[in-house]
Amino acid sequence: MGNPATLADIHEAIACLGRLTEVYGQRRQDLAEQVGLTEQQWSVLDEIENEAFMPSLFARRRESSAAAVSKILRQLQDKELVVVSVHPNDGRQRHYELSPLGRQAMARLRALRQHAIDEVWQRFEAAQLRAFTGFGNELLARLERYSQAKDQTSPGARRGSEDGKDAVRQGL
Repeated sequence: MGNPATLADIHEAIACLGRLTEVYGQRRQDLAEQVGLTEQQWSVLDEIENEAFMPSLFARRRESSAAAVSKILRQLQDKELVVVSVHPNDGRQRHYELSPLGRQAMARLRALRQHAIDEVWQRFEAAQLRAFTGFGNELLARLERYSQAKDQTSPGARRGSEDGKDAVRQGL
């Protein structure tokens, strides 16, 4: 299986992953800001564009409150990016869709993201990307297994997707 990693190798990899996570998050914020959005607003617009949007399910998947999602929806309506109507089959439900301005914002985001892909990702060789993806998927699986085992042995431990992020922050 090759040479075992030293503790110094492990700490350097963890530091690199932390920097990569920070830069990736900042890049997403920058892209969103270029079209006058927050990253959370972008996420909601993306969800509305790609599927039948239900605020409560979105909040649950993002481990957010319904109130926080409602606030984002109000902001998007104020910016005239989202149109809300009463669901045609159930008057208690709301139907969300992108307005023409919302579709334009998403098109601009896709163009900006494609430009970043062209400038950054297209310059890698296929073998480099496959190796990165393979390593990333293996690391993700190990972090998820570690988090699940931790949840089973620590009754008070936090659950959910944040565990993997905490493990990265703590160097695990």
